Amino acid sequence: VINENQKQQLESVSYSSRYALGLFYEAGTRIDVPWAAQYITNNPCIRFISIDNKKRNIESPEIGPSVVIHTNVTFGCNHLDSDLAEVQQLILNHLESILPSLPKPASIKCQKWRYSQVTKAVPNCPGQMILHTQPLLICGGDGFTHSNFDGCIDSAMSLVKAIKSHL
Repeated sequence: VINENQKQQLESVSYSSRYALGLFYEAGTRIDVPWAAQYITNNPCIRFISIDNKKRNIESPEIGPSVVIHTNVTFGCNHLDSDLAEVQQLILNHLESILPSLPKPASIKCQKWRYSQVTKAVPNCPGQMILHTQPLLICGGDGFTHSNFDGCIDSAMSLVKAIKSHL
């Protein structure tokens, strides 16, 4: 379906890696921090923490809070092939140094995020790539622009424009 040039362009895309850790609490548990989300700049492991229900403004007495932690890229790359349980414990150890009064969660989910953010997008690409015209097959996303909200919007707008031109 795709030609050799397109294949080479797609294979040239590179991504950073990181981990995400979710901590889930019983209903009624209090997470006493004065913020909903925070970027961490001075930790060798953790880059971002959010009190997810607070960030989404869905605090409820029936639903327990959750905390989401993202590691930084360096940590993610350095531990990409490490045992998930070991990585989870390393993240928890760093989290304890940042938030020592955080209660013990009811459950924990650690997720490797191998393709976190685009570090090198498809070169000279307008936010999408038409792979086939009959039937129309177009791919898009941050791999064709850059990894942030604006990159997603740019790609979406480019996809709409490409689809319109084939109607």
